[in-house]
Amino acid sequence: MSEVVIVDYGLGNIQSVVSAIEFLGCDTLVSSSRSEIENARALILPGVGAFAQGMQNLRQANLIEPLQAAVIDKQKPILGICLGMQLFASSSEEKGFHEGLNWIPGTVRYLESTRELPVPHVGWSPLTVSQREPLFSRIEGTAHMFFDHSLSLHCDKTYVAALCDYGQEIIAAVHYGSIFGVQFHPEKSQKNGLRLLRAFLNYVLK
Repeated sequence: MSEVVIVDYGLGNIQSVVSAIEFLGCDTLVSSSRSEIENARALILPGVGAFAQGMQNLRQANLIEPLQAAVIDKQKPILGICLGMQLFASSSEEKGFHEGLNWIPGTVRYLESTRELPVPHVGWSPLTVSQREPLFSRIEGTAHMFFDHSLSLHCDKTYVAALCDYGQEIIAAVHYGSIFGVQFHPEKSQKNGLRLLRAFLNYVLK
């Protein structure tokens, strides 16, 4: 059984995620193999790009069914990063209507742009954490994380683990059973990002 599989579906800054995980002393496997995904102990779904392209790539690589089997049927832990978290949603309004994986009931919508707070939202922002365990268990005080996005997930508050204030309330992290997602990039968020990744690894490899 592979320990942590980073799902390769043709989108995302996979190498930076690999580097961060390996820095923490954990072996990873980058894969688009059905069997390796289904046999993984835990999964990471990174992503940078458009929602529709992400779903299309997952379909073309025949990854939706094995991901569903691993995450929903076998309840293997998964961490979605940025677009990876957005793909958990029921749908997205990015350049039309697009169906998502529907693991977190909700929709992905464009951020509201203002003169003071332009879109995309790029840079460091503090979080308000509502569920400290397990992702934020190793972070003391206020966590500042690095964001780079133009859309955000909207869902019921019961799924929300952390929020970010960018002139509007942004869902920064979600947690539902073994499903975890973050809108920010922990692999680019220096010490606090590494602490979050370490907390995820400790949770799945205990």
